[in-house]
Amino acid sequence: MGSPWGTGRRCAVLGSPIAHSLSPTLHQAAYARLGLDWRYDAFEVDEGGLPGFLDSLDPSWRGLSLTMPLKRVVIPLCDEVSELARRVGAVNTLLLDEGRRVGANTDVPGLVAALRERGVAAATSALLLGVGATACSAMAAFAELGIARVHAVARDPARAGELCALAADVGIEVSVVPWAEATEVPSVDLAVSTVPEAAAATLADVVAERADVVFDVLYHPWPTRLVVAAKAADRAVVGGLDLLVHQAAAQVELMTGCAPAPVAEMRAAGEAALEARGPTRGVVAGD
Repeated sequence: MGSPWGTGRRCAVLGSPIAHSLSPTLHQAAYARLGLDWRYDAFEVDEGGLPGFLDSLDPSWRGLSLTMPLKRVVIPLCDEVSELARRVGAVNTLLLDEGRRVGANTDVPGLVAALRERGVAAATSALLLGVGATACSAMAAFAELGIARVHAVARDPARAGELCALAADVGIEVSVVPWAEATEVPSVDLAVSTVPEAAAATLADVVAERADVVFDVLYHPWPTRLVVAAKAADRAVVGGLDLLVHQAAAQVELMTGCAPAPVAEMRAAGEAALEARGPTRGVVAGD
């Protein structure tokens, strides 16, 4: 199965830190299944190094996956940005075509696909831990699921401005709740955690008690303390690997022009890599 972009093309994931990234494993598994002679690497790149890295790329490059802290700082470096990426203020996918840089976002469709795969096709209310870039992608995904009311629990409520603006843009009523007041949040259909494991662990029992479905966007170690609490409370669980695989599959389709991406093979490769890696700190999906 060939790509319209030909053979010998290059792609990579950029971020800082980046050594933990599963993206090379997932994308290379896809290339193998699709029969593509492509290469996918990982590069440690921070905000200051991003412009120079982009300027150094030759025509063999087709696409880049972007993780923190690059998803927002790359936007002014793009020639074009998709409506979705501009709306959520985050580009996690950069397509390179004849010198043009086109920014896109696959985190949002990845979130939606991960939830639908686990049987969550619609909901009306949600609890959101965190107010950063990943939380903004979750808010956009909530809109696609028909969620009308979100309680956003923030360690620093002053940082919630972009999230609140996005919620207003997509027609969702949002209330920002200080971390210490999370016990006052009512029961919801869905809870999504976008914060580090140590932070989510402090509210694990509260979240498990109030949400029918719990989605922790971390993928390693697994299960997280939040997920353990959710399972103990007999809640449905969605994990970060679900999100990582689906957002990477969307990237493969955009970068290679081959669809559908081999999700099953990508997931199997990711699971094998995590098992071989052993215990380590929590890592946010969309790495």
